[in-house]
Amino acid sequence: MATLRPAPAGEDTAATVPFTHQPALVLELARAQDLDVAAIRTAAGLGDAPPAVLTLLQWRELLAAALRAFGSAEAPFVLGRHLLPGHYGAASHALRESASLRDAVERLVRFQPRLSPLLVPRLHIEGGLAVLYWTDACRLGALRPALVEMQMSALAACCRWLAGQPLPWTFCFNRAAARHAEQHEVHLGTGLRFGCQLDAMLIDAHWLDTPWPAATHPGAVAASRAAEQAAGAEAMPRSLLAALYDLLLERVCEPPSLEEAAAAFGFSPATFKRRLAQDGTHYQAELDLVRHHECLRLFRFGGLDNEAAARHLGFHDAANFRRSFKRWTGSTPALLRRGLFDFSL
Repeated sequence: MATLRPAPAGEDTAATVPFTHQPALVLELARAQDLDVAAIRTAAGLGDAPPAVLTLLQWRELLAAALRAFGSAEAPFVLGRHLLPGHYGAASHALRESASLRDAVERLVRFQPRLSPLLVPRLHIEGGLAVLYWTDACRLGALRPALVEMQMSALAACCRWLAGQPLPWTFCFNRAAARHAEQHEVHLGTGLRFGCQLDAMLIDAHWLDTPWPAATHPGAVAASRAAEQAAGAEAMPRSLLAALYDLLLERVCEPPSLEEAAAAFGFSPATFKRRLAQDGTHYQAELDLVRHHECLRLFRFGGLDNEAAARHLGFHDAANFRRSFKRWTGSTPALLRRGLFDFSL
């Protein structure tokens, strides 16, 4: 993983969403359903003249208001089908030119601020399994389940269109089965798993490099690279939580102190804590999240015992690790380790 470059002193890493991108699309879909778009904007605190760009918190509130207006368990899946590749400038063009699933997922990850502003997709490939999981770009709270459904529906539909066929995804949800689980089957298929430790999409890694129809067109490789370069040249600031996750994952064996992490972003410790509080979180919670996810990887793919996992995650003793693990997951390492053998296709 690339080393995180510290932000210039005092500079915020706050990401924004152009109003004409996903927000305008969702409002247009609401208008097509004869919903009161002005009321949705007002409920999100935007009024009649929304700004040219929204903060992540404004986009979160606008999306929450739109979903309330739709008032249907099906709405996240229906909205998701329209999200990708979208019309979000160079990032959408690069996604549309993907010649394989690997291209598509890596571009989704790289251009996340445009393609998936509120949820950060993260790809891990190991043991013949590709795992795409999501973390928050800002704290999503009760909105997260609907947003996960929307993003999974978006990616599955986009890949089906680009590949010319549905792909055999397995969809994992970090919650109990929903009351409207039949909507999951209608829109995502039967490869559903609830009660998982991650919101993730799994697929056999051999699908990553199966050529898509776009790859057979003359000049496809050059067009794909040009689109990716154009998107890469566009400024797409990432959110503080996304960048902090990267930093903590890179240094998970020897986590930085709060003061060291603050310095990496050019913040004083007090400003850093205040910024995290504005996102509804704090430093220890973000460190716990990264350790939780890394522990799942170690147990699923590394075969580590408690003592080895504790050392890898920077714990001084296995007992402290077990207590922390129970707090993260609600389970003991032994029970979860047995369950993770089912975390496969």
